[in-house]
Amino acid sequence: MSASIRLQLPDGSIREVARGTTVREVAADIGPGLAKAAVAGEIEGDVVEVDRPIDESGAFRILTARDEDALGVLRHSAAHLLAMAVLDLFPGTDLGFGPATEDGFYYDFKTPRPIVEEDLPKIEKRMKEIVKEGRPYARVGLGRDAAKERLKSIGYELKIPHVDEIPEDEITFYDSGAFTDMCEGPHVPDTSWIEHIKLLSVSGAYWRGDASGIPMQRVRGTAFFSKKDLKQHLHRIEEAKKRDHRRIGREMDLFSLHPEGPGFPFWHPKGTVLWLELEGLLREELMKRGYGEVRTPAVLNDELWKRSGHWDHFKDDMYFMDIDERTYAVKPMNCPGCCLIYASNPHSYKELPLRMAEFGDVHRNELSGVLHGLLRVRAFTQDDAHVYCTEDQLEAEIGDMLDMTRVIYDAVGFTDIKTRLATRPDDAMGDPEMWERGEKALASALDKNGFKGWTLAPGEGAFYGPKIEVHVTDALGRSWQCGTVQIDYSMPARFGLEYTGRDGQKHTPVMIHRAILGSMERFVGILIEHWAGKFPLWLAPVQAKVLSITEAQADYAKRVERDLIAAGIRAEADVRGDKIGAKIRDATLQRVPYMLVVGGREAEGGQVAVRERSGEDLGPMNLDAFLALVREKIEARS
Repeated sequence: MSASIRLQLPDGSIREVARGTTVREVAADIGPGLAKAAVAGEIEGDVVEVDRPIDESGAFRILTARDEDALGVLRHSAAHLLAMAVLDLFPGTDLGFGPATEDGFYYDFKTPRPIVEEDLPKIEKRMKEIVKEGRPYARVGLGRDAAKERLKSIGYELKIPHVDEIPEDEITFYDSGAFTDMCEGPHVPDTSWIEHIKLLSVSGAYWRGDASGIPMQRVRGTAFFSKKDLKQHLHRIEEAKKRDHRRIGREMDLFSLHPEGPGFPFWHPKGTVLWLELEGLLREELMKRGYGEVRTPAVLNDELWKRSGHWDHFKDDMYFMDIDERTYAVKPMNCPGCCLIYASNPHSYKELPLRMAEFGDVHRNELSGVLHGLLRVRAFTQDDAHVYCTEDQLEAEIGDMLDMTRVIYDAVGFTDIKTRLATRPDDAMGDPEMWERGEKALASALDKNGFKGWTLAPGEGAFYGPKIEVHVTDALGRSWQCGTVQIDYSMPARFGLEYTGRDGQKHTPVMIHRAILGSMERFVGILIEHWAGKFPLWLAPVQAKVLSITEAQADYAKRVERDLIAAGIRAEADVRGDKIGAKIRDATLQRVPYMLVVGGREAEGGQVAVRERSGEDLGPMNLDAFLALVREKIEARS
């Protein structure tokens, strides 16, 4: 074994160091300032703590507070810090798991008495006291039996069975003073790094997410490297509360949720208008791009789901029923039904690509604890499409899908789009060479269609194919994964799908799964929060509201309403006996883009006084002038 190893730094230079040199020592050799700023290191893609000895050559970099990956390390350490404080304040607590999340961290606890909201300031105070102590995070490796004995000796009964699920022979713990926790790491050097923290909530949870299992409590928090970043994040949280789609949905009368159907939204007339406008936008593009629209049954037998592969991968999330002594399932996916449509007729290469679109209703048995308004539901509609093509058509079809995605997102107001390429997972079906070809086609299509900044998500593809994930950034800077473009070599073969090639022989087509909005319900929820309910004019459920100043103008207001509706404008008239100020407040609360105030002067002159929802007064104008103004904006979807 060589006594030295070669590290390739981000600038391409090579640094040769003795085997066993720590990340911190390499940083110090590069520069004293870097050693002080080092949060962690990265060796061949694996993030490790600064005191980890390096025993292999490869790509190497130092993570500082400026690196995105460093924030996850900080938050993971903050979860341990939270556990330290809870154990101090609630002796006898058993620990669940405490990971970093996209915007913070959490830890699950089984405490002698319930943690309540009023406890959070006390826990946070204790955390900050431990921060000042600067407790180090020291890594300890143990054998399997010794790890179980350690967990038992300190009273962590819940985690003992988990030891046998860890594939590595060495089980790692991290010690911080008297505190220890079984954990893969890595962590920041010591607790003094976790100065800017905030606990946010406490809620119910279950051990390992099993609703039939042990009840626990989940404490959530967040952490940042700077006070400024923490302050900005907390501001975003407050803004998010104001934009909560459930509250705005009630105020605008868009949808409702009922205990008679948990996870099954009820769409009201105004919410349905919003839905249909989005469908209309999609259908325009589908027609331009040569898609045929299909509909497939909601209930299909178990043999189909076994053939498609969903039975093995999705069975626990499906709803079942017995019909004529046979098991049937409510579909969780639309793709197998489309395969049956394809198989119902013979096909030639001349027909390919064959493009099928479906606004398909699917059902998934989500745990009640994860349901959240429109963002996590049990019944939803996917703007699905399935394209059957030859392999040499693959890249062009993917490019067209990416172009359509950009057009749709631009129309609804999402201009910050990011993409990820998710590659072959451990449970992948099919030939690895096919996967490699599919991944190359996706990467090439991204490059050629202007998505140069895409990132790689190794091992995160679906079980039947690699995929592109499309993420949008909303007005609060939050990222939402919505669109997908996914190659599938497996399902066409499973269903025996064929086409006759130029050579007169039978061939199996390649299948592409495509969704742009993803779930219609979830996308509407995201849109509500992005726009805070103040939708662009073309999308607004009510585009103009006619407000009479007194009862004397009621007939004129109703006539204006009729004229607007006849001209294709979604309009309502408010002719209640309330004062005009109250009517304006109500229309503003409902986020109506235009308020047309009509008093005696407007009624006599055949005009309307136009007021925008922002409060800007555009003054009196005749109805034709107003219609010209709004028609231009609606047609342009501006």
